[in-house]
Amino acid sequence: MTTSHELRVQPSWKFVLSHPAHFLSFGFGSGLFPKSPGTAGTLVAFPLFAWLAPRFTEAGFILLLIWLFAIGVWACQKTGRALGVADYGGLVWDEIVAFMLVLFFTPSGLIWNLLAFSLFRFFDIVKPQPIRHFDQHWHGGLGVMFDDILAAGYTLLCLAVVKSLF
Repeated sequence: MTTSHELRVQPSWKFVLSHPAHFLSFGFGSGLFPKSPGTAGTLVAFPLFAWLAPRFTEAGFILLLIWLFAIGVWACQKTGRALGVADYGGLVWDEIVAFMLVLFFTPSGLIWNLLAFSLFRFFDIVKPQPIRHFDQHWHGGLGVMFDDILAAGYTLLCLAVVKSLF
C-alpha cells in the first residue's frame, strides 16, 4: 500500500465528496476505512447487490455490471491521478463491482456468501498469477479494475468446484 507522503492529497471525506469520481472510486466512502479498505469495499457489495439485482433481469444485471466496470475505469483513473497514486488502497470500486459479479453467480445462503467473500478476499490479497502480472503491469483505471475481475473469476471457479462436490 502507498504511504501518505507519496500522495498529492491526503484522502478524507472532503476529498471523497469533492467529485463524483472520487465518491464512486472510494466506494461511497468505504475506502476511507483505516484498516483493510478493500475488505470494507467488498462488504459494500452485499447491500448494493441486494438492492440492485432484483430490479434487473439477469441479462440486464450483467449489462449493468459491464457499465459499472467502465464507469469504474474512468473514476479510478481520475481519482488515481488526483491522488498521484494510480492504485491507492482506498480505491475500492473495483472490489465492489467484481464482488457483485461473484454474488450474481453464487448460490444463495449464508455459507455460500461467506465462502464467496473469503475466497474473493484471498485472491484479491494474495494475487496469484496471472492476477499479480496484471496488477503489476496494467496501470491506471483499467489496471485497478481488471485484477479484481480476475480475482472474481478465480473465486467463481473455486465455488463451481465446491458446488460440484456437493
